[in-house]
Amino acid sequence: MKRRTLDILFSIGGLGLAVLLLVVGIVLTANANFANDYVRDQLSEQNIRFAPAESLSEEEKKADCLVENAGKLMTTGKQAECYANEYIGSHLKSIAGGQTYAALGGPEREIQGKIEAARAANDPALPELEKQLAQIKGQRDTVFKGETLRGLLLTSYGFSEFGVKAQQGALAMYLGSGLLFLLSIAGFVHAARTPENEAFAAPKRDRATV
Repeated sequence: MKRRTLDILFSIGGLGLAVLLLVVGIVLTANANFANDYVRDQLSEQNIRFAPAESLSEEEKKADCLVENAGKLMTTGKQAECYANEYIGSHLKSIAGGQTYAALGGPEREIQGKIEAARAANDPALPELEKQLAQIKGQRDTVFKGETLRGLLLTSYGFSEFGVKAQQGALAMYLGSGLLFLLSIAGFVHAARTPENEAFAAPKRDRATV
């Protein structure tokens, strides 16, 4: 095969791959933009604003992201992660000794059993038991709301990370496409400079011995 023909074939193939990578990069960029726009729009509708710096507790000030976003409206996935873990998460730990909604179900049922027994026996401790039940129900309701909001915010953060990964993938595709395009152009240039009759890997003829 002629060297010029081989250069042209490889160059055409390189251009084809460059175009393919470019198309994949455009698709990934579109997906990244959709993810970022969707997360921004959904979070903006919730109108969640970080607490101002002067109202942060000493414990909250240890979280750099809470200080950096103090007073700001939540619009990004990273902000949602910060608010979910550093703000809501820290407040949930201060309720009912950090127990979860599911964990508080056991104590609630236990007190309800005691109340039923106290009512049957006309126990004077009934009002105190009812007070304890109201307290634990309030705690459980607060924890449920906090855990739900925290889960939703972390879901938004996870969705935004898909956008970040897609953008990184798009950048890799663009770089690969550009590299292949340059190599293909170099191949065409090399083909133009190669003598038309030069063969690729042509066997060398041994000189006849005298």
